[in-house]
Amino acid sequence: MSDDFKRVEAHPCPMSSCAAPAGSPCRTGKGKVAIQYHTARFRLMPQLAKVLSVPTPAVRKPGAAWTQLPRPVSSGAEPVGHVRLGYARASTARQSLDAQLDSLAEAGVTRVFSEKISTRATKRPELEAAVKLAGEIRSSGVAVTLVVHEHKRLGRGIELAMLAEELKAGDVGLEFLTGELKGSHDPSGIVFTVLAAMSGTEREYIRDRTLEGHESARKRGKTIGGAGVTDESMLSMALHLREREMSLRDIAKRLVITTGAKKGQHPSPATVMRMLREHDEQAAAAAST
Repeated sequence: MSDDFKRVEAHPCPMSSCAAPAGSPCRTGKGKVAIQYHTARFRLMPQLAKVLSVPTPAVRKPGAAWTQLPRPVSSGAEPVGHVRLGYARASTARQSLDAQLDSLAEAGVTRVFSEKISTRATKRPELEAAVKLAGEIRSSGVAVTLVVHEHKRLGRGIELAMLAEELKAGDVGLEFLTGELKGSHDPSGIVFTVLAAMSGTEREYIRDRTLEGHESARKRGKTIGGAGVTDESMLSMALHLREREMSLRDIAKRLVITTGAKKGQHPSPATVMRMLREHDEQAAAAAST
């Protein structure tokens, strides 16, 4: 029943307090997207007349401020023309987008949306702009494909599945130029769904194996990471600053490395946290003996 909302939105809502046009979700009296479609609307269809409720899908952002969506393309109408929009992303400002941009240009992309932002960011303005434009172009009767160098540029697991659902709802194609999901995809296809879910486990798998390796090394008395940069005087100062309830970031800014290749630099907040944690563990162990 995942496509029920499309059938509901094929008709304008007859509720005078809503009157959402065809192609848009129902709205509340406070101008928000309704959590479910109004009964009078989905009862216009015989196949849904006896259904108690039809929930508004996440792609319509229930609870958010209501806006009228582009009117859907007439059923059965053949697309006129084809537009290929591209999206490129790097996780940090230091990473280059050149390889992705070159790849997209060779693939015949007419316009590229690019940004340097972490995969973990909940908001990606350029990606949202690309999806919005793709939907607007498709609603005008032109076929649209969102082209990306590799699926990891979009996200993993549930993030990728949610984006695919949004593209599917707008009848927008999706294509990856390289990687394990290389090729054009039907976002609703079982193969795509399985591969997207598998890609979502990759980061967690790597993280778990790394943590296991660190824990194993600690049990054997091995140092994790590069050469040590902490010393007793740094620990003493860090403990003093912690008593003043300063944050790890602020403590790190007050400390200076006195030896080694990083002499004169500030330690990272992670280094400070590790130093204080090891001190606390040693103090607890000594107290229990």
